[in-house]
Amino acid sequence: MALAHLTDEQTRTWTREQKDRWWFENVYRGNLPQLTIRSGLTGFFLGGILSATNLYIGGKTGVTLGVNLTSVILAFVMFRALTRIGLGNEFSILENNAMQSIATAAGYMTTPLISSLAAYMMVTNTIVPWWQMAVWMMVMSLVGVLVAFPLKRRFINEDQLPFPEGRACGVVLDALYHGAAGEGVFKAKLLGIAAGFTALYQFLISDGLMRLVQFSMLKLDRRLGLTEAWHFHERLDDYYYMLAAKFQLWTPKILGTEFRTLGLRLTLDAAMLGVGGLMGIRVATSVVLGTVVNFMVLAPIMIARGDIAARPGPTGAIVPLNRAEIVNQWSLWWGVTMMVVGSLIALAGKPEIFTSVFKNLSGKKKAAAPGDDVLKNIELPLWISFIGVPLLSVLGCYLTHLFFGVPMWLALLSLPLIFVLTVICVNSMALTSWTPTGSLSKITQFTIGAIDRANPASNLITAGMTAEVASNAANLLSDIKPGYMLGAKPRQQAMGHVIGIISGALAATPLFFVLFMQPDAAGVRSPANIASEQFPMPSALQWRGVAELIQRGVASLPPSAIYSMIGAALFAAFIEIMTIVRRRPFPLSSVSIGLGVILPPEYCLTMWIGAVFFWWQSRRHAVGTAGHRTWAEGMEPICAGLITGAALIGIANALTNAFLFAGG
Repeated sequence: MALAHLTDEQTRTWTREQKDRWWFENVYRGNLPQLTIRSGLTGFFLGGILSATNLYIGGKTGVTLGVNLTSVILAFVMFRALTRIGLGNEFSILENNAMQSIATAAGYMTTPLISSLAAYMMVTNTIVPWWQMAVWMMVMSLVGVLVAFPLKRRFINEDQLPFPEGRACGVVLDALYHGAAGEGVFKAKLLGIAAGFTALYQFLISDGLMRLVQFSMLKLDRRLGLTEAWHFHERLDDYYYMLAAKFQLWTPKILGTEFRTLGLRLTLDAAMLGVGGLMGIRVATSVVLGTVVNFMVLAPIMIARGDIAARPGPTGAIVPLNRAEIVNQWSLWWGVTMMVVGSLIALAGKPEIFTSVFKNLSGKKKAAAPGDDVLKNIELPLWISFIGVPLLSVLGCYLTHLFFGVPMWLALLSLPLIFVLTVICVNSMALTSWTPTGSLSKITQFTIGAIDRANPASNLITAGMTAEVASNAANLLSDIKPGYMLGAKPRQQAMGHVIGIISGALAATPLFFVLFMQPDAAGVRSPANIASEQFPMPSALQWRGVAELIQRGVASLPPSAIYSMIGAALFAAFIEIMTIVRRRPFPLSSVSIGLGVILPPEYCLTMWIGAVFFWWQSRRHAVGTAGHRTWAEGMEPICAGLITGAALIGIANALTNAFLFAGG
């Protein structure tokens, strides 16, 4: 069935109380089972399995995979099959939604294990007991959960922000469970067709799956003497560069720097097309503006000036200049400034969020009409967050001191910065479904490192605190978005997220030692063996490199970086103040411009193309026509299909490479 939602005009003009009442009366499904025993157990065990595979992939690639759509489809298929053979009843749509909250939370518990915690053990040559790692991760994750709920009322209830990945999950759930009637069938078909074509395309560009089919199934390597499996290149400009190398063609450059060095690549990423459609033309244009200004104007100038240059890496070898180096050395600072200033001014523009908290804590409540707060028995009570966050934060700081040797005062000092960066991370997830925890964690790492250079644990573990709190807050709200669309109880999803945190910690932490702490020939387990040929641990090596640079002494930023930060702050303030004064969104988004600085340019361009395509189609076709029904009303399921098809085949390809072709 069609998912009910507010119009842009209603979102802009209604109060939050009006929006809450509309949701309660038109969307909420309090009579449907949600966090049941079977949904909890399914999410717990499925999340544990997915977190284990995420840990395996993360050790090889340095990235973790989103598992919400995967878990939704797996649970749907599993319980439908059990129903058909008479061994149970199908999941309700809200049971499946609760299950995906658990599984997703479990999947993301692997992030510290492949980054901050692994780097800490390598730098300090210390083996941390698995139970200490698990307890620390669970406490910091719970802080993220409790931080998220006051923000939920702002970003989801009031601003109705898209959370593209969460929205896609809601559309998938709706199509799976309500595809038997009218519009639901049509949208389910759109989703299925988009996912099918995307999956086929993703299969054709997948090196591992194509190798599996061609070499293992068809034996073409033996028959034709092939040494490499054929597959399409997702980066379309690869074909040009191959021809350029062969025929001595022109290599695109800006001020002497190659496009490839700047990260200016032409990529056909179907998932990014879908994300762009969901984020909308305003956000996508802001993102691509940040990319153009940074990578096509500022970065080439700074490289020519020498403010951005190749440098020695952790091993002493020169690190080639690339997009990541450009961001880390110079661009990061003005991009993050845009996000920090924009997020804080936007938050300050909603003072009622803070005043309502103090009113509730003081116990002085205004006389309210019957049913004034219609969600008081559905939302997680705010008092839990405002009591739990300080208590768990102090506990987390104490554990950080006890387990890792970080001075207690320094851990406490890092908390305000962590909470600011968490707001930025949530804002990013709300707009693009991307959480810049890696980049934002570096802010904490450099800040704390500047205070305490002698102890690498101080910057590594406090940066790990940032990543864990911010990612859990952002991912929880992304999980709650489909629940909001489908009429679920937010407090039950919060409970589900906690179950997932426990599942992921218990499954992934012991496995960390099995995979990455293998004993050497003498039977000794050493942190020196964490990074190996089989598991290179690229993310942990990056964190270790930063910690070692801080310990040796980080050179001060060039004046150009300082000037860029000042300009970024002024421009972000202008955008957000104009939004507050005009009481309508400015044509550009300051947070999104900052994201365009940090995201790979190829992704930004692809997202913008997706946004422009769906925006153009919605304007091209009049309301009531078949084209409008397909491209405007069906935009969400089409985008969900693009994301789902690309994600599922992408995960299958990663698993194929990891498990079947690990040795090359």
